[in-house]
Amino acid sequence: MGDLFIDEDIPDTPSTSHQVGHASSNCCYLEGDGCLGNQAHCDVVSNANLLIDSFEFCSSLDDVITHLVTLAGYLCQRLIGFVENLVAQDIYGCSENAFAHSFGSYSRSSGLNTCEFDEEVCSSSPEHYVDESSPEVYTRNISRAQKELLVNTRYGIVQNSYCHLRIPFIIQGLMLPLFGFRLAWRLALASWRCSFYYIRCLQVYVRSIKSRLHKTLLGSSNDIGWLQRTPGMAPVEDGTARFLELLGKIRNGEHKLPNSFVYLLIPGLFSNHGPLYFVGTKRFFSKMGLACHIAKIHSEASVEHNACELKHYIEELYWGSGKRVMLLGHSKGGVDAAAALSLYWSDLKYKVAGLALLQSPFGGSPIASDILREGQIADKETRKIMELIICKLIKGDIRALEDLTYDKRREFIMKHQLPKHIPLISFHTEASIGPGVLATMTQIAHAELPWLPLPNLGAEEAQVQTGCQVPVVIPLSAAMAVSALHLQLRYGEESDGLVTRRDAEVPGSVVVRPDRKLDHAWMVYSSGRKNPNEPDCNEMCEALLTMLVDLGKIKEESVK
Repeated sequence: MGDLFIDEDIPDTPSTSHQVGHASSNCCYLEGDGCLGNQAHCDVVSNANLLIDSFEFCSSLDDVITHLVTLAGYLCQRLIGFVENLVAQDIYGCSENAFAHSFGSYSRSSGLNTCEFDEEVCSSSPEHYVDESSPEVYTRNISRAQKELLVNTRYGIVQNSYCHLRIPFIIQGLMLPLFGFRLAWRLALASWRCSFYYIRCLQVYVRSIKSRLHKTLLGSSNDIGWLQRTPGMAPVEDGTARFLELLGKIRNGEHKLPNSFVYLLIPGLFSNHGPLYFVGTKRFFSKMGLACHIAKIHSEASVEHNACELKHYIEELYWGSGKRVMLLGHSKGGVDAAAALSLYWSDLKYKVAGLALLQSPFGGSPIASDILREGQIADKETRKIMELIICKLIKGDIRALEDLTYDKRREFIMKHQLPKHIPLISFHTEASIGPGVLATMTQIAHAELPWLPLPNLGAEEAQVQTGCQVPVVIPLSAAMAVSALHLQLRYGEESDGLVTRRDAEVPGSVVVRPDRKLDHAWMVYSSGRKNPNEPDCNEMCEALLTMLVDLGKIKEESVK
């Protein structure tokens, strides 16, 4: 750069020095105006002045060499610093954004853009830098020097900023391991997160299995007998002795059942598939001249649906005969009848004389709860199987079984309680689990054979044999015995095979607890093995209704 400021044709050294100093000041002024503090180029101008001053005032060759060595060392230091700055900027990740930002800030500060930059430099005329006291040749040289300095100053920023994009080979070699390390670190974090996620899912699954297993093993242990443990429930009264007394009189031919009532028998679950359900009892009462009916309801319907049907059925019997109705419900039929009284007592208050529940799961059934309990093992699969059997094959409603669970019964009883002044009797038994029960067959229906024409040899016309009825029997007692054994071993509860004795006791009722071993189906179906020394189901139903009539009289007298 120093050769631009020394012109051998200039005759006057002092004026040359003066002009050079003036040009140098102009360069620094232009640099400060255009570059806003580019220290590197100012240092270059200062070094040029230093060289000129050295040539002017140094008298010996040693001084000149000393100054040249000093200037060379200074330039080497500046070059080393410049290279170090480039390496540092490359390491700290300077990119095109930094270049664009720096160049954009420079353009905004100088008031020029990249397109206008070359035009401004090229359009600068020598006359702009003419010093009137200097010769024309010196002016032209100074103007060229100022132009080159201005171009180098302004483009130096662009070159220095653009050097950030040319990453040295050493830096490229260092970036590849750093990139690999960062990729490996991210993969390790992702694998750890994935592992923790699967471990968390496994913990949730194990806890779910543990909870389901615990709920399955616990079963209905905490639900059986909940009515007796609930505070506020009315106590029960033992009427077994009175029942046995009336049963003995009936077996001796003393019948006290009045004809002033209509007796309605309400069948239980799946009764539509047993044609002999309550048929023997109805025939027995009809022979005594009593008005007895079997409620024609859909036994596989929900409790609330059957309660509404029974309400209409009772009103029809009352308005048709003018007599109050005595209700005798077996199993789910007793639950349906109790629901009708709880929901529609204001309409049935003067139409119903009493209710007797035979082996009814008033508090709930452990069999229904164990089958449909949610949260246990294979609960969804079991429910689908029961829906297939009840809804598809039997054409019923799954709510018929669901309403007998402990949760549903607890919810219904807490909302709808039985009226306090209605006479109530609860009857429950215990099934036999002896080996002899396995051979007992229960008759549930009659099968009528078609007429068969029989050829008569030697006769002109064939004789026709009339159809005959054969009993349809199944080992129902054996199934009840197995179920009762299951409940005995699992919960330690006495039951008739489907309903435990504690769940069959209605709060505020008179409870009958016979010592005889009777299963759940014995009261409505006839058995193939009958003991003449023991009362049958018809006589026991008569004794219960007789006891219910006496209980109604006692309550009426107490009210008066």
